[in-house]
Amino acid sequence: MNKKLLLILIVAGICTVTPSISCTNFLITKGASKNGSTFITYAADSHTLYGELYFWPAASYADGTTLQVYEWDSGRFLGEIPQVSNTYRVVGNMNEHSLAIGETTFGGVGKLVDTTGIIDYGSLIYITLQRAKNAREAIKIMTELVDAYGYCSAGESFSIADPDEVWILEMVGKGTKIINDKKNKSAENLNKGAVWVAMRIPDGYVCAHANQARIRTFPWSNGSTSISSKEIDRIFNPEIEVVYAADVARTARELGLYNGNDGDFSFSDVYNPLDFGGARACEARVWSFFKSVNSDMWKYQDYAMGYDLANRMPLYIKPDEKISFEHTAGMMRDHYEGTKMDMTTDIGAGPFKLPYRWRPMTWEIDGEKFVHERAIATQQTGFWFVAESRSSMPQALSGILWFSADDASTSCLTPIYSCSARVPEEYAVGNGDLLTYSDNAAFWVFNRVTNFAYLRYDVMSEDIIRLQKELESKYVEMVEVIDEHAKKLYSENEEKAVEFVTDFSVNTAASTIRRWKELDRYLLVKYIDGNIKQEANGEFLSTPTGVSVSPQQPQLPEFWRKAIKNDAAEKLKAK
Repeated sequence: MNKKLLLILIVAGICTVTPSISCTNFLITKGASKNGSTFITYAADSHTLYGELYFWPAASYADGTTLQVYEWDSGRFLGEIPQVSNTYRVVGNMNEHSLAIGETTFGGVGKLVDTTGIIDYGSLIYITLQRAKNAREAIKIMTELVDAYGYCSAGESFSIADPDEVWILEMVGKGTKIINDKKNKSAENLNKGAVWVAMRIPDGYVCAHANQARIRTFPWSNGSTSISSKEIDRIFNPEIEVVYAADVARTARELGLYNGNDGDFSFSDVYNPLDFGGARACEARVWSFFKSVNSDMWKYQDYAMGYDLANRMPLYIKPDEKISFEHTAGMMRDHYEGTKMDMTTDIGAGPFKLPYRWRPMTWEIDGEKFVHERAIATQQTGFWFVAESRSSMPQALSGILWFSADDASTSCLTPIYSCSARVPEEYAVGNGDLLTYSDNAAFWVFNRVTNFAYLRYDVMSEDIIRLQKELESKYVEMVEVIDEHAKKLYSENEEKAVEFVTDFSVNTAASTIRRWKELDRYLLVKYIDGNIKQEANGEFLSTPTGVSVSPQQPQLPEFWRKAIKNDAAEKLKAK
């Protein structure tokens, strides 16, 4: 994300070793998951994004109604488009039909930014969620919207899932080529729209993307499994597995980006060529997820580190065994632990194994350039989720958005049924913002705990993860019970069933924040002033007179003491 900086870099033609953009998505098909659900994950990472849960009620509109479009990142007014007669309820990035959409930005070559379009990538997601029932319909709507009104964002990879299918859609604008109509005093962009490719992930496989375009070559129209946008209405044929813009290769040739034939055309290599930064800061996150579910993926470690770019990873892989919700959520908390890029093992982690490096990510010392790792879990996350779509449940109850705010590794997911008629106050839009603290806003409650934990991550994170696992495990069990009761209610009265799961979602979220506030107070008491208070059976130890027993004061690790010695031995040496 961080689109403003990205645009500046693109227009200026600057190539940095690591992109400024963020976000990570996993895509898991129903045949690859333990419980037969589809999953997509999304970490909305930005230093200027406030984590909150968006909500649009279902609505009906009169003919002639228009929809005002505002850029998601900046709030800038972009224009108006016709509103449809009926829209669906949307909770976050999932709607009442269990359709979920996520994204990561790859930017692409600078000349492709369309400065005249009025549909940005965020509006594209949330408008589509209000209008589409399933993944195939979403792809049709998304591509028709940008074709009709122009696409004003940089290149994007979209994850799109419903209870039965998971798709990846990669899209980039066609640039700006203005022709002025002096008679009518107007200007038109001859390159309005976007070029794109969408592919269904085969059932039983998983995919991921993280700010680097990943679709390379693909089958061109053969009348059975792939179609061009000229035949977009055929997307609802279940045999269709690939859809692409009819001019996806022709546009590249016209712009001088490609001179080959259609069959050899690679979307990623043409519109977002891979370099060291694209591998190290982006593909490495995909690799870390892939190697966690398929042991053969370790052979791509040097590729992920940017040292062997020719050894490209596949777009999707088959996991060694079916994947649980817990594993999926756990990998969103990854810092490359156990790999060559493990962020807890070099001196940059400090004495307390902090798996983060503050920005900037690139730096130079003595004329040499270096990088900090960009892991899946990161401090600047606004919100993140695991969207679960379940074909085993009645349609109205089939979607659960496991949602949280702030750093994934030190926050807690709470289950929100996507049919919910309202959202929890603690996560609601307007409850605080990035410049306004609210002691009842999930974003700020999680940030209080997380930012304190950064001071002594090695020990504080253990307390946080303990509560995180306790709550999420309990919520998984609770959802099973809620599902059964909700299904019974649904057979009698759908409205009552929706209200029942809404109450559960709202109350569970409130309980999560209450427990996290308790954790905040507990951590302050336990770790104040660099000490660690002693405990037994969940209680802090005190003397018979009620005074705190002497706290633990663990020695700094040996490697850190040696670093201090090497830096300041003469000043600190005892006589």
